[in-house]
Formats: sequence, structure tokens, C-alpha cells
Amino acid sequence: MAKNSNSNHPGRFAYDGLDRVIHEKARLGIVTSLATHPGGLVFNDLKELCSLTDGNLSRHLQILSEAGMVQIWKGYKDNRPQTLCQLSALGRKRFLEYLSVLEGIVTDALPAASEPAAAKKLNEGWSPA
Repeated sequence: MAKNSNSNHPGRFAYDGLDRVIHEKARLGIVTSLATHPGGLVFNDLKELCSLTDGNLSRHLQILSEAGMVQIWKGYKDNRPQTLCQLSALGRKRFLEYLSVLEGIVTDALPAASEPAAAKKLNEGWSPA
């Protein structure tokens, strides 16, 4: 994200790069889990890591799969069906772009968040509504 020093620039804080597919809490957890496990995760392990139910995880994986962000593999281990989930190359690329936007948000917000004096300046001449 290109940092623009003019904070009055139209759309400066719109953060259009926040990918709505990833930004939902459960999907952010899924994508982050898969990004930290490049070999993929078995469905039950992913479910545990993200604190999701079978149905919720299935639905979010379907959305991510339709977006081309995850790959889902079916197989067997000890004669039991297994589902392996992996982040696709596109998913990894979009996740890294998403993280870049988040870094920009942190860069924008941290200096202001650590300046309580700025809030006091606002109170001069203003009264609570």
C-alpha cells in the first residue's frame, strides 16, 4: 500500500485492499492457519485450530474454494476418509496482499492511538453531545 502523507486525500482511509473474502473472522482464521501450515491441514485439525463446527468450516471452505483460495483434497488414512485443506498459490498471494493492507492500517493508526493529547485538543470549544 502506497503511503500518502496527505491525510485529507479522498478515500485515504477506505482501505479498498481489504479482501472481503478473507476479512470475515472465520475465514481469516482459516486462511492464516493454512498459511502457517504449507503442507495443509486435515479438516478436524483445522476445525480445532479455528474453533469452528463441521458445518461452519465446510461452508467457509466452500466460499474460499469457489474464490480459488484453497484446495481441498479427499483421501483415506487407516481406512477412514480424510479431507486435506491447503492454501492455493492464488490464496497465498491474496493473503499477502491483505496483510500488506493491514500493515498500512497499523502504520496509520499507531501514531494517532499513542497521542492522547490530540483528544484533549479536540475538547477545547467542543462539548459532548
